[in-house]
Amino acid sequence: MTTTEVSTRTTENGVGTSPLRPDGTVKVRGEFAYSSDLWHEDMLWGATLRSPHPYARITGVDITDALAVQGVYAVLTHEDVPGVNKYGLEHADQPVLAVDVVRYQGEPVALVAADHPETARRAMKRIKVSYEVLEPVTDSEKAVAGEGAELHPGGNVVRYAKIRHGDQSVKADVVVSGVYEVGMQDQAFLGPESGMAIPDTEGGVDLYVATQWLHVDQQQIVAALGLPKDKVRLTLGGVGGAFGGREDLSIQVHACLLALHTGKPVKMVYNREESFYGHVHRHPAKMYYEHGADKDGRLVYVRAKLYLDGGAYASSTGAVVANAATLGVGPYNVDSASVDCWGVYTNNPPCGAMRGFGAVQAGFAYESQMDKLAEACGIDPVDIRIRNAMAEGSVMPTGQIVDSAAPVAELLERLRAKPLPVTHEELDLRRMPGGVSNTTHGEGVVRGVGYAVGIKNICFSEGFDDYSTARVRLQLVGGEPAATVHTAACEVGQGLVTIMQQIVRTELGIEQVTILPMDTNIGNGGSTSASRQSYVTGGAVQAACVAVRSWLHKHLAGKLAADGKLKVVANKVVSADGSVLADLADVLGDEIFDETVEWRHRPTTPIDPETGQGNAHVQYGFAAHRAVVDVDTELGLIKVVALDCAQDVGKALNPQAVLGQIQGGSAQGLGLAVMEEIQTVDGKIRNPSFTDYLIPTVLDMPPMDIDVLERPDPNAPYGLRGVGEPPTISSTPAIVAAIRAATGLALPRVPVRPEHLTGT
Repeated sequence: MTTTEVSTRTTENGVGTSPLRPDGTVKVRGEFAYSSDLWHEDMLWGATLRSPHPYARITGVDITDALAVQGVYAVLTHEDVPGVNKYGLEHADQPVLAVDVVRYQGEPVALVAADHPETARRAMKRIKVSYEVLEPVTDSEKAVAGEGAELHPGGNVVRYAKIRHGDQSVKADVVVSGVYEVGMQDQAFLGPESGMAIPDTEGGVDLYVATQWLHVDQQQIVAALGLPKDKVRLTLGGVGGAFGGREDLSIQVHACLLALHTGKPVKMVYNREESFYGHVHRHPAKMYYEHGADKDGRLVYVRAKLYLDGGAYASSTGAVVANAATLGVGPYNVDSASVDCWGVYTNNPPCGAMRGFGAVQAGFAYESQMDKLAEACGIDPVDIRIRNAMAEGSVMPTGQIVDSAAPVAELLERLRAKPLPVTHEELDLRRMPGGVSNTTHGEGVVRGVGYAVGIKNICFSEGFDDYSTARVRLQLVGGEPAATVHTAACEVGQGLVTIMQQIVRTELGIEQVTILPMDTNIGNGGSTSASRQSYVTGGAVQAACVAVRSWLHKHLAGKLAADGKLKVVANKVVSADGSVLADLADVLGDEIFDETVEWRHRPTTPIDPETGQGNAHVQYGFAAHRAVVDVDTELGLIKVVALDCAQDVGKALNPQAVLGQIQGGSAQGLGLAVMEEIQTVDGKIRNPSFTDYLIPTVLDMPPMDIDVLERPDPNAPYGLRGVGEPPTISSTPAIVAAIRAATGLALPRVPVRPEHLTGT
């Protein structure tokens, strides 16, 4: 059951409807071409030699035997990088190929191109690399304290963010504290890193790749290749999921290097194990929290220290730190806050963007604290949240005013009002923890209910020049009015291609809309992250349509000699009184209306380094969950029986896609709560496979009763609010709260493992 309020159909298949995805049918049939399906008659296969050590000095590299393998066309090391051997999203601190030191297990050291993937792998094994193994830095808190080796010039702190809000000397009647940990989660996208680089005859290269940000990839590639931007052209390949893991480079520079060196197309595809080494993960976190409240449960202060393990290179750690710090108090009113957050270099796997981006880690801690505070005050967990809930006009710990809807209390009330699932008396193994594996017949099974709510910033923050470029072209095609849309905004499965079509249909009143391939032949579309593409690229497409429509209406008024307002509805020209004046096709003729727009949202500002004050964020999104779990306390097994959600989306541009985003985000939150963790020992990954790194399947996901609220944001296109990330934040702590309610255990760490429940 889904409740959707104020869902207005603006036009057939336009904004507010749920039309068929243009790529949906071919994906279901298995006919969609992903980047790993790319093929060229004369192509070579690329492979990457990676370090087996988390931290070591390279004392020698011998490629002689590898070059002697028949079918090998190239073996490259750092000496073959023609430009700058450094790249990175925020800091250029990561080598394209390691020079004198490796800082994490899996760091690229050499590349091979051969006529067959197995030949490339055999040659790779013949490369002799001599290492002097060093003691790795693996504890982020100790790294902040200066213990261990200095991994980068300037020390091991990537960024420190400090928030000071209100009177720091206040006291409280009730004080609770806790130490919380979040494990390293993987994006676990199903399509591994892949792409193909094709050299041209003039020293340039075309790269077809699965990525999240074409233009930032291009910027980093041209620096490494030492080429001008017009010599490196990127086109988006079919993407099999992303969730932040494709924001950083993987095969991009490597494939281009091999293609330019050999003069042949080079394809690279990671296997699953290499994918675990080849992309960033969610930052593990250790967090210290103290909450003070009066006897009625109203917050007096929040004090927190958060340590985020960024691994070997910076990636987007700086922005993740800012999010964790600025959102570290949660969606609650508090007059005094002190938050310190560090992002740290270690020799663990590199960490960067993942859905929820800093807010997930903080959310688990502050929601655990709210439950602890409710118990200490003798107040219902939902009531204490409602008592402290933000609303429109609330002030963030950064001093920023929440100037659009913030229905935090309503989200919680809606969840509490929903009926709870029934407890079945008869034995049904499918409903038991452990399922049909027949591990339990109900002995020791107890049920618990838990609630959580979260807050997430939408779009890029802290003064970043966040914009997108869109070109919209209207003309007759085959005798029918048709529009094409060209952007560089990456479709990674979230449905942007559908949203762009809906916007054009709404704004121009026509049905036939084609989305051109995303590439760097048009201006920057920004990253597909931060729940921003519907907002920013949607805004750009809308603005381009408005510009086209302005010229179109002048043309129609002249052709039809009509006064007053004209509009196009379903390919018909309609007067202000609703009369059909003509078919658009008849009056459009040979005219072509073509507009390109660069669109920005309202500006933000960096936070002050001493106080953390500033209008850091564009928009805030809110979601809440209620989880019901059954726990077998003897075996340590957990079954999530229900995971209900309420979320404000501002405006549901595509209601069905909104539900899919909420379900998907909740599934990833469930994974973090009870099963997903990249386990590392001394910097080495123990479980780089989907055999040992577990992700929820359809059998693990419970039914979801979802309420979608539409409380428009007046500053956003159509009033929309980013959807994809908020459900990932509140789902994890809600599930753990339910497990705590069932077991009475503290459970300060996720994922919750069987040994945490049984004490074994």
